Amino acid sequence: MPLDHAAPGKGTVEIAVARIPATDRKKRLGSLLLNYGGPGSPGIASLAADPDAFADLGERYDLVAFDPRGVGHSEPVSCAGSQQAELAEGADAAAQLAALRALARSCELASGPVLPYVGTVHVARDMDVIRRALGDEKLHYLGFSYGTRLGAVYAAQFPGSTGRMVLDGVDTLTEPLAEQALASARGQQRALENFLSWCAHQQGCVYGTNTRTAREKIDALVTRLDEEPLVGHDGSYLTGQDLVYAIGAALYSQLMWPALADALATAERGGDPAELLQLGGPAVPSEGEEESDGPGTVPADNPQAALLAVSCADDPDRSDVKAGAAAVKKELAALEAEFLKASKIFGPSQLATVLSCYGRPAGTDFIRRIDRPGAPRMLLVGTRGDPATPYEWTEETAERLGSAVIVDYKGEGHTGYGSSRCVREYADRFLLTGRLPSGTRSCPAEEVPPAAAGGR
Repeated sequence: MPLDHAAPGKGTVEIAVARIPATDRKKRLGSLLLNYGGPGSPGIASLAADPDAFADLGERYDLVAFDPRGVGHSEPVSCAGSQQAELAEGADAAAQLAALRALARSCELASGPVLPYVGTVHVARDMDVIRRALGDEKLHYLGFSYGTRLGAVYAAQFPGSTGRMVLDGVDTLTEPLAEQALASARGQQRALENFLSWCAHQQGCVYGTNTRTAREKIDALVTRLDEEPLVGHDGSYLTGQDLVYAIGAALYSQLMWPALADALATAERGGDPAELLQLGGPAVPSEGEEESDGPGTVPADNPQAALLAVSCADDPDRSDVKAGAAAVKKELAALEAEFLKASKIFGPSQLATVLSCYGRPAGTDFIRRIDRPGAPRMLLVGTRGDPATPYEWTEETAERLGSAVIVDYKGEGHTGYGSSRCVREYADRFLLTGRLPSGTRSCPAEEVPPAAAGGR
């Protein structure tokens, strides 16, 4: 691909693409491009890990996945092992700014020429080149989470080439990073309270049957572990922020709720952090660690580096780099109460993302200007209990696109296709036949599996 589609003379970037041919070649409809979310998630490894998730679609479509530029095996960006600077409550603002500047410089040095061109607008243009390379007149597409933003941007740039498009777990097109972070804190808190309500009806729930006191006990556990981490038999330890990360990860799927209930019981009753650590996994890869699941080597920090780079490239808002530490401290203080009101648990960590683009080049405002682009009707899926992409974003995006039909999934977790048979039927029917309902449709919540008896 051209490094910069608007200026092809700047050089090129290689994009890794994989395809699983349709199993019924006589009834083949063309290619279905998949994006699993992120930003920063590789598509090829995700498709290879579970191709059967789209078995019905794979009968008549070639299933196609790609690693977006800067991600996975498509010239991955890196920050040389550095991670996003911590903007912890009470931390010195001058030190925060210095850390952010150093991080931005480290990412620039380690990533090479692709870094300024990893934004969604560039990736959407790559998708159109992929469409043409596959020989398809229209782009048929199934995108999840961040992949919904990518699909909407494609439809805005190439409405005449947009085919059947399903967007599940709909991302915002309008809100700056600070508003996204606040909405995410609210969504995570709502999902946590739904989990605690479910746990209260399970035999042996460690927090009993009162959801209000359960919420207070979770808050107290985070505070206690921040002051004194829970140390396991093998020397591993769990801090309050580690606990926040583990809970947040488990809330992405209601299938993880029983494991989360058991892990909290093991920590509270047995003083053992092992299950929570396994549940959340390492929040940050070890410095210098690398991984490879295909040609070339992918830096271990690539998912985090790409997440930050794409998010900043898509957001035109920036704190004034000349404002100084006092102004930054004032900005954080003004937001702190609102974030804590949204969630005592998730608010502080979400607040830490507010200045994450400090010192980086301004992003594009194209995404915020998307408004009724003239693309054909598409299907949007919103989940009521989604901790990452609130249902409100589905309604807002549908209005901006002007040609979308909503499936309102009443369940829990992030995205609905993988957990709801009803959602999957609507999505597959549209992708396979082109038929859409005339207006919003609802899908009932799926039953959450029971927790282990006794709750350990």
